[in-house]
Amino acid sequence: MKRRDFIQRTAASGAFISLGGMTLQSCAENTQKHITILHTNDVHSHIDPFDANHPRNPNMGGVARRATLVERIRRENPNTLLLDAGDIFQGTPYFNFYGGELEFKLMSMLKYDAATIGNHDFDNGIDGLFAQLPNADFELLSANYDFKNTVMDTAVRPYKVFVKDDIRIGVFGLGIKLAGLVDQRLYKETVYNDPIEVAQDISRILKQDERCDLIVCLSHLGYSYDNSERPSDLQLASKTENIDLIIGGHTHTFLDRPTIVKNKTEKEMLVNQVGAYGINLGRVDFYFDSEKNIKNSGGRAIVV
Repeated sequence: MKRRDFIQRTAASGAFISLGGMTLQSCAENTQKHITILHTNDVHSHIDPFDANHPRNPNMGGVARRATLVERIRRENPNTLLLDAGDIFQGTPYFNFYGGELEFKLMSMLKYDAATIGNHDFDNGIDGLFAQLPNADFELLSANYDFKNTVMDTAVRPYKVFVKDDIRIGVFGLGIKLAGLVDQRLYKETVYNDPIEVAQDISRILKQDERCDLIVCLSHLGYSYDNSERPSDLQLASKTENIDLIIGGHTHTFLDRPTIVKNKTEKEMLVNQVGAYGINLGRVDFYFDSEKNIKNSGGRAIVV
């Protein structure tokens, strides 16, 4: 995409979308609580900005610039979570030299709250991933990868509940099928379970047992596919209930604003993904009424 077209499309995303036909601003003054979700996906070890002469992403991205944006938004709204949807590793010499150490340390400095695991996060083997966990001061979440016969057993949780301004936010992760995509010697005895079935169970637990007011799925399944048999974010959204937001990865899909999807019970929810390489930061805002029900939501992509 030409830079001019890209900037025009992203600028157009500055207007919030909303659920139920209401504008975000119209109800903001009438709500009591506001949660902001910031997110990235498929950063692929891109630490530095792209070169100014890059043909596709000139002078875009960079961890330091993302940190400045995140810090500014946190000042605006302290009730903010920062999340990642996987493929943190692989793509620049930083990964080849340091094996993921730098990526995890920088994400920790940015105070990421949680991330899920992408297929490229196994590129140094499951032992290589495990070796970098001490550098990650954030949760790695995966509900459908069973690691019990690997070194990652007990190191990864299916979900975590965060509390911001008395709003309970349940976050869980889903990974793509590794067979045929990743050499089995890299992921070893990791077992892949059906992500849609797992998501239905986990979101029920988060809603009923954990009493969450907002449920977020970090998905590395991919936005959509021509093959209807292949699980995707849009499938996940339509075949489950209780999930309010799916933050996607894997397909490097750029959405200038979240897609509104009706779930299994015809309730509207959001699916979002912001391309790749850290050139965008996703932002989704949720507003709650006095009963902690979602009154309104909207989002956009922010160019880094």
